[in-house]
Amino acid sequence: MCPTAPGRGGADHFSDAAAVALSSGGTDHVLRNVLSGTTAGVAILDPQLRYLYVNPAFARTIGVPATSLLGRTINEVLPGIESRSDVLEQVLLDGLPREATTTGVTHTDVSGAPGQRRWWHGAYHRLEIGGEVFGIAGIVVEVTASQEQQRALEQAQARLTLLDAAATRIGTTLDMDTTSGELADFLVPLLADVATVEVFPEETGQVRGVTASGGLRLRRSALASLPELREAARRLGLTGEYVDYPAGSAVPRCLATERPIMRNLQSDEELTQWVASPERLAAYRAVGIHSTLVVPLAARGHTIGTVSLARAGDSPAFTDEDVVNAQDLSGRAAITIDNARRYTRSQGIALELQRALLAEPGSPHPNVELASRYLPSGSSALVGGDWFETVRLPFGRTLLVMGDVMGHGVEAAVDMSNYRSMIRYVSASDLPPHRILRQLDTNISEGETGRPATCLLALVDPARGICSYSSAGHLPPAVLGADGRPQLLEVPTGPPLGTGFGGYDMVTRDFGTGEVLILYTDGLVERRDEDIDRSLARLTRLRLPVAGTLDALLDQVLRQLTDRVAEDDVAVLAARVRPPSAAGPGAAGRAAPGPPGPGPGRAPGAAGSGR
Repeated sequence: MCPTAPGRGGADHFSDAAAVALSSGGTDHVLRNVLSGTTAGVAILDPQLRYLYVNPAFARTIGVPATSLLGRTINEVLPGIESRSDVLEQVLLDGLPREATTTGVTHTDVSGAPGQRRWWHGAYHRLEIGGEVFGIAGIVVEVTASQEQQRALEQAQARLTLLDAAATRIGTTLDMDTTSGELADFLVPLLADVATVEVFPEETGQVRGVTASGGLRLRRSALASLPELREAARRLGLTGEYVDYPAGSAVPRCLATERPIMRNLQSDEELTQWVASPERLAAYRAVGIHSTLVVPLAARGHTIGTVSLARAGDSPAFTDEDVVNAQDLSGRAAITIDNARRYTRSQGIALELQRALLAEPGSPHPNVELASRYLPSGSSALVGGDWFETVRLPFGRTLLVMGDVMGHGVEAAVDMSNYRSMIRYVSASDLPPHRILRQLDTNISEGETGRPATCLLALVDPARGICSYSSAGHLPPAVLGADGRPQLLEVPTGPPLGTGFGGYDMVTRDFGTGEVLILYTDGLVERRDEDIDRSLARLTRLRLPVAGTLDALLDQVLRQLTDRVAEDDVAVLAARVRPPSAAGPGAAGRAAPGPPGPGPGRAPGAAGSGR
């Protein structure tokens, strides 16, 4: 073969057979001009798929001189390119034109690493001369740019699909650890074999979790791993523990730069720069971790922690696309985690406020034994306005109060405090329970911001062995006899306080030594999926240890009635009249005079109108 046809310039390169075939006829000059001037790559191959001719554009597009191609196949020259010999052989076999897309790497960079992948699209036709198959003509155009655009679009679509799936699985609650766990579980096995979420500890007195040695302390909020790695992954630490990272290690550097850090196929020396201690290096190797990626968790302009991903065993190394996906998912989840963290902080403030307000109820007379419990609702609900109070009155009497302000949150807790203060003030006038409620209703309804509230008053009079009740829309009290079976008392129910309607009645019942009175809010018995009568019947079916301590009795009540996460706050108060010998020195004498009120002609069980 000769590289150049006789009498022609060096722009085109032919084998001898091609030169003879193309030199006959007047179209030779025109054909050569077309082939030399087109920007499409044109090549002619013989039946063995060896190059007979390539035009200048073809040589340029694959970056190899034409002289290096003639007489050789593409894989002999560029083994990194797909030959698509299957398509070409079919064209030779049946003569039908075909199109095919080819991809590959045409060269290496200066470091010897493979160059960028490229794509070409070609149309192939069989050539015949005198009925004999001469070879194949191929017209090839590089489509790398359009392929990369298509791939970018596909990647963008895949990321959107990924984020859409994450939105339905991450952030189902306002609990920070639950949300972190949902993120870690989503990342495994999608992007990692092991994933951890670590956040700055809220309760630390240090600045942003900085340790005494200048390192960084984070709290592990979640850890997830493949099932087969679960046992070994426990060596990496447990959820809820604190992890100290030395200054200069990967996690502190990630948080300092607010950029992801990726390390693939690391040696022990490289992993040492990543992990917190030699013990953790051993744990990493026990899991088989070889590649790591850490991305910052940032929301609303500040970092709240990190997400660390690891791959082990036969899993491939991380790619740049993995980094982008991890950043997208972490960025989306960081908002939810920050929301949960803010909510937890707000919930904690409201809860501490309510606990502080309930921490010091008034002390009853020594002749009355008391026990109380307050339980906040589950993490999905705000703190409510449940409250209780005890007020000492003359003649050894004690007023027991159970109330529930409508609504939730800090505002309800503040209104609850207002109700407690007001009832102490009004009850100091030594009014009967129904008149206390009337005065409270008037005072609250005349205000501008007071929320309505239900309330139950029980005026315990140990000297007379009676208790007088009045209710403002509250659930009935329960009294336990010697058999430990709760019996609901019928108490006339008026409208909630703060409505301004008034109309409260009082009923007086016997209440002797050995009986236990239970006041409670609706969170103890009510369930959203059942009628209130059925809920109250559940209370009456209990069998409670009346002879024991009131604390043990309330523990038993809560165990049996709150066996799942409470849907509302629960407040419960238990009271029992002490025997005279147990009421303390002088108690009987203080109670002896007896209060003004129903005379000898009035039965203790009679009800009095308060209208």
